[in-house]
Amino acid sequence: MHTYSLGNDSRFVIRKARRRLWPSAVALACAAFAAPTLGAQQLASIDTTYEFNDSHFHLTNYIQRGPDLRSFLAIMGRRVGHSALFGIPLQQKWSARVDGNNGPTYYLYTDAPLYYYSFTDAQIAMAYKALSPQEQARFDPMITGFDPSDLYAPDHIRRVLEIFPGVFTGIGEFTIHKEFVSAKVAGGVASLLDPALDSVLSFAGDAGLLVLMHNDIDVPFAKPGSPPAYLQQMRELVARHPNTTIIWAHTGVGRVVRPVHGHVAILESLINDPKLSNLYFDLSWDEVAKYLVASDTAIAVAAGLVNRYPDRFLFGTDVVAPADPQQYYRVYDIYRPFLERLTPAARAQLLRGNYERLFGAARKRVRAWEAAHDRQR
Repeated sequence: MHTYSLGNDSRFVIRKARRRLWPSAVALACAAFAAPTLGAQQLASIDTTYEFNDSHFHLTNYIQRGPDLRSFLAIMGRRVGHSALFGIPLQQKWSARVDGNNGPTYYLYTDAPLYYYSFTDAQIAMAYKALSPQEQARFDPMITGFDPSDLYAPDHIRRVLEIFPGVFTGIGEFTIHKEFVSAKVAGGVASLLDPALDSVLSFAGDAGLLVLMHNDIDVPFAKPGSPPAYLQQMRELVARHPNTTIIWAHTGVGRVVRPVHGHVAILESLINDPKLSNLYFDLSWDEVAKYLVASDTAIAVAAGLVNRYPDRFLFGTDVVAPADPQQYYRVYDIYRPFLERLTPAARAQLLRGNYERLFGAARKRVRAWEAAHDRQR
């Protein structure tokens, strides 16, 4: 979730990635795959005024601090058209017993636990509401401050929609399984098998809320070649909620959860499963970019996948509380070698069109749900 420079540890991961990144699909990279042809009207409808839309952005960090929204709007400038907008649903506890006077600002900086911080939704809503209508049109706020292992979580989401009508477009980014994070959350580990998560996704489908969910495809340091720990559970979860649009953050990989054996083939099988037509993927985070740009082969294989299925991927930075444009745009720059290998049509869909389509549709559905429920009250 956080943005870091690629140090020695990351170079080690990249060297490993050269040997195993997307291995079963390497042969596919040798063939030329053209993106499905878009109609002239579809291409013309994509806003080319900006370089990209950001499907994955955290205004605040793990201690709920970050730039004010107008400052971030200035960072967006004329390069970013629209951005999903959320904080982080987890607060890092500062325990004097553990850390003394050294207050941790990130979850890896301490052994103290994390806990759910529901006020983040009010913070995001109030920051959004302080903008002018023209400024608001650049953002899609998301609800994140709920515990996905709590059967009362839908009540929180509904309550936020009722208190802040006209604000939110979706839920997320929220986390189920995440390396180093899940085990630190006070109150128990979330699970793809938990009925509470099904209740959240069911409500999201009813209300039209777009869902952005982080779930590692496998456990850290998994035995090479072993079946991904959470793939089947994720597949079954998405299939149980066909009316809910779900974006799987980072295609299931992370800092040390590397692409699994046959990663591209697995993604392709998910995309081609008619029961999972509601499933999309975001390509975000510098920790994910290191896999995609690890070698020319890695770039070719990843670009080939997006060129074949340009309507199923969105681009996001996953930058947390940026202090300046350099920090924010650094992630986009890391992805450039990959982006340059996409066809023009696929690049337009990844960077702009799919955001406009999915977030735009969710925005309309949520406003309709709010209007219908307002009449009922």
